[in-house]
Amino acid sequence: MFDYPLLPRVFPFGAILFDFLFLLVAIPIEASVLNARLRFDKKTSAFYAICMNLFSSAIGWTAFFLVEPLLPINLRSELISYVFFNRFQSTSEMYPIVSVSAIIIFFATFLLKYFLLRLLLVSLSEPGEVEEEPQLYPRRSSRRPDRKKLQNTTLVTTTLIANSLSYSAIVIVILIQKFSNS
Repeated sequence: MFDYPLLPRVFPFGAILFDFLFLLVAIPIEASVLNARLRFDKKTSAFYAICMNLFSSAIGWTAFFLVEPLLPINLRSELISYVFFNRFQSTSEMYPIVSVSAIIIFFATFLLKYFLLRLLLVSLSEPGEVEEEPQLYPRRSSRRPDRKKLQNTTLVTTTLIANSLSYSAIVIVILIQKFSNS
């Protein structure tokens, strides 16, 4: 009568709950950094942090599911073992791969969050805020640093600090979880 979609028999609840925990850790940290460095109010900082983290998490999982079938069979089995059972089958072989992957994921997430924050700031700003101010004194403006360049530098630095702090907190959570299981 009704065709229900096939549900997986094994579902990675642990991975889903840990991703939720990581979001609960990262969002307040990044919101406080956005509040302190970019002088947003707390509500706006929380909104931007939630959007950046949820979108980057969704894009990250999508990339994971696109890359996973392309991996060699031994890496796929290690990955599945880690996602479902929270352990690697052969730890000595996996440490270099995990270390390089963690660095790549950190910088990819940083770039993704930076571009998402820029996109959010541009799309949610008032129409008058996006336009450049007319330059009445071109001679004077050449001596001052470019305002847009200064804002971009502040945005990059703020995003890097927020991402670094949230990743540090997540690493601490992972270490606490690993040491409590051993």
